[in-house]
Amino acid sequence: MMRTVEVLLAIIIISVAFVATSYFAVLPLPRQVSALNLSRLSLTTLEMLDSNNALSQVAFGTGNSTLTDELQVALSACLPPNVLYNLTIYNVNGGQNGATLYTAEDSISNAQSLGIISDASSYLVASSNATFNVTPQKIGESNNEGGITLYILNCSDANGWWITGYTSPSLAENVYQLLSPYFANTVVVENTTQFAQLLDGNSLQGEPLQNAVVVNTCGEAVPIPSAFGSNGINATQGYDPTDGSYAKYDYTLGQMVLDYNWTWVSIVGYPLYYVSNTALFSNTQNTWGIYGMNCVGAAGLNAFLEGINNQSYSYNDNWITSALSAPVYLSTEALNYCNYYGIYPSVYQTATRALPTSILSTYNLNVTTYVFNTASGGWNAGAVYRHNVVKGGTTYYQGGLYALGLTRTPDIRLAALGLLSDYQPRLYASDYTGQDSSLLVVLQLGLVGGT
Repeated sequence: MMRTVEVLLAIIIISVAFVATSYFAVLPLPRQVSALNLSRLSLTTLEMLDSNNALSQVAFGTGNSTLTDELQVALSACLPPNVLYNLTIYNVNGGQNGATLYTAEDSISNAQSLGIISDASSYLVASSNATFNVTPQKIGESNNEGGITLYILNCSDANGWWITGYTSPSLAENVYQLLSPYFANTVVVENTTQFAQLLDGNSLQGEPLQNAVVVNTCGEAVPIPSAFGSNGINATQGYDPTDGSYAKYDYTLGQMVLDYNWTWVSIVGYPLYYVSNTALFSNTQNTWGIYGMNCVGAAGLNAFLEGINNQSYSYNDNWITSALSAPVYLSTEALNYCNYYGIYPSVYQTATRALPTSILSTYNLNVTTYVFNTASGGWNAGAVYRHNVVKGGTTYYQGGLYALGLTRTPDIRLAALGLLSDYQPRLYASDYTGQDSSLLVVLQLGLVGGT
């Protein structure tokens, strides 16, 4: 019984002490509990004022009272009512031979003093007549080749597959925007008739055929000219009557890549899985209701690799890619070039058509660029392969394949990143044009009452 009384007395004493302490405690002001970050507020305000170049106009319009008044109104609207400010515009000097680095040009404020506590941020604004230029090097110029050609297959009479969410024209436009600045010639192949002209060794616009890059925007399908059909004039180069397959056409493409030292770019999925021509295969579909397509299957890629290795053609429909159970990540090299070229795809991807490393020895290939790290078991979801040729005791590359074995929806940024990482064109030094093109703006903030 005495134990119970002692416990009750202890509870009463503790409760009375807590109530008395709470009553006499002096709590801090709300602004002290959650203090205002004046430096961050200052920088955010400057960025907001310059979002539509308004701050630049005021800075370079020193002496214009109308612009100054508008800036003061904007500052009052952006800042809390208890915040004081002083905005000063500085001219940036050369700072040579002991000269002053910054010279104050103008200043506006809403108070004579900013109180005891204040903080500031600086912001560099550029004149509207200043220009910022980045000039890409044309791929091939450094090797005295005069630049090489970029071909973009955008055949209106061919359908695409595994380009879910896109069309070939939209992908072709993206390829053009990303890559055309890096090539001396960019040619969009508009139909299979034009593609047949290339395969016959004739340029479309007088551009060099040798060493070109060919980007197929049809995904797992590849455009096939009617001349390579089973009854066409080039049937022996396109159709395999023994196995009833157009794998022979993919073999011909591989040989063209070898002969002209092309780099063939497959943007997604299993390369060369279908051939497509809406007139040639008007009554044929790919079992998914997409007409104008003929399924070649795994034999297409195998035949292409035989062609690029200059082997005799043989029909082989063994599936050689693999679906990876874990995501694949961009290689360190690719990540570095993301920053250099300003291309930022997701750093990890899902791959269901990764190629085995065994093809390197089988077809005399060498990986010159790993876009993704090699997955466990020896699988590459994205890599640039170059074919090794030995002539007169000298080894060199002749023909290439850039295969992105990713899942369905293509990301053209990855195609562009892989090519740029492999060719590594330089970005020439950027520069500003115009005198006195930069001014420094400093916004210092304080609180009413100082604390």
